[in-house]
Amino acid sequence: MTYEPVYTRTPRNAFVPSPVFVGIVAVFVVSGVMTWTRFGNVKIDVFLFVISGWIVSLCLHEYAHALTGYFSGDLTVADRGYLRLNPLKYTHPLLSIVLPVIVVILGGIGLPGGAVWVDHRYIRSKIKDSLISAAGPLTNVVLALIVAIPFLAGMAPELTESVSGRYTLSSADHIEFWAALALLAFLQVTASVLNLLPVPGLDGGGIISPFFSPAYQRAWNLAAPWGFLVLFLLLWQTQVGDYFYRFVNALAEIINVPPWLYAYGFELMRFWS
Repeated sequence: MTYEPVYTRTPRNAFVPSPVFVGIVAVFVVSGVMTWTRFGNVKIDVFLFVISGWIVSLCLHEYAHALTGYFSGDLTVADRGYLRLNPLKYTHPLLSIVLPVIVVILGGIGLPGGAVWVDHRYIRSKIKDSLISAAGPLTNVVLALIVAIPFLAGMAPELTESVSGRYTLSSADHIEFWAALALLAFLQVTASVLNLLPVPGLDGGGIISPFFSPAYQRAWNLAAPWGFLVLFLLLWQTQVGDYFYRFVNALAEIINVPPWLYAYGFELMRFWS
């Protein structure tokens, strides 16, 4: 029996950013200015700047999935409100927003969330199906490059080694802001890498699974709920985590974001410690 999709009319405000998202962006901008000017408690400013910026990136990640799904044939994502960048509309707000934020606070890693629900019965192409999964991590890659622009342009402070072997800071002006921005760049790099891993349940797994045989796809989908859990344990409990951080640090250095600076940003963000 062939499935015949029922197409619905796209709501007029389907692409209008929700007030929730606009509010998060406002917090991001205001806290960024506060961090730059060292207004009030700078550690709290950094916390607000990093967390709100991370939530904005999570919304854009999920929006990329939904938008690609919409133009690939699933018009129902508009009815579900996924195109309005409202994190409260996600199928699992706890997994998509709350858990990634908690992991950032505790471990300083860009945990991939999940997610908008795309009805793949409407998608009639394996390539389009794969692109829907790829859209999210590619968004993180683009965001990492955008955040890294000031670092690539040499605007951020740098450590320089003197003749005596000591390291000195080229400039201490707005160091808290640059540390927070470096941390945001680092989070985007970690999110890009994690989301591109070919693991069941992650976007990387979704990129390759459309090309599997039906039997292998069923087995892959059964493993999906456990894929991230296994990866999480490997990162936190085995030497895999060390290799992961070395790789991410190397990528961050390629875009001129120094590890010492985002480490300082993480230290500042944890204002309670």
